[in-house]
Amino acid sequence: MNQTQRLDASAVISGDGFVIATELGPDIEPNRFAAMAASLLALADRASREVDRGALRQVLVEGERGTMLLVRAGPQAVLAVAAPPNVNLGMIFLETRRTALKIEAILN
Repeated sequence: MNQTQRLDASAVISGDGFVIATELGPDIEPNRFAAMAASLLALADRASREVDRGALRQVLVEGERGTMLLVRAGPQAVLAVAAPPNVNLGMIFLETRRTALKIEAILN
């Protein structure tokens, strides 16, 4: 996915913050990133339920130097991707959801 969608980084993380698989840059510490991404998703899920939006499906974080997307990959995992600012977000959403479904099938 990193090459076909021009992503800067991607990771599959367990719901409790453990690394399953990563393709991260050399400056990113995988275990710390996994723990932070899992915490972010858990907090967003609670907030979503609090305002009656139901179970969370994804979180989008936009920064000055790009976008990060966290997508549930079934009940056990999260797919996190980081993209540069000039990518087609529609394609990233589509491909990330497709990949998350594949990951869910593999993990089940």
